[in-house]
Amino acid sequence: MRGYDDTRDDHLLRLRRIEGQVRGLQRMIDEDTYCIDVLTQIASVTKALQKVGLNLLDEHVRHCVVEAAAAGEGDAKVHEAVDAVARMLRT
Repeated sequence: MRGYDDTRDDHLLRLRRIEGQVRGLQRMIDEDTYCIDVLTQIASVTKALQKVGLNLLDEHVRHCVVEAAAAGEGDAKVHEAVDAVARMLRT
């Protein structure tokens, strides 16, 4: 079982909304929308994706890392989570 099993539908709903926002961005570019308006929407999509990522990371730590620590294998999961945070911060 993954840490996000209980919230899978919420994540999918958010990702579908983000998908719609990205389609909106494509439409904005196609319609020659003012640059600042497009950049504002890009920032909105970026924040929405970051929120999904942070929620998944939270669930990973609360479920997968805690479960691994209880089994005496927490170091690898903590390292994995730290690497995921580092990847998120690079973007």
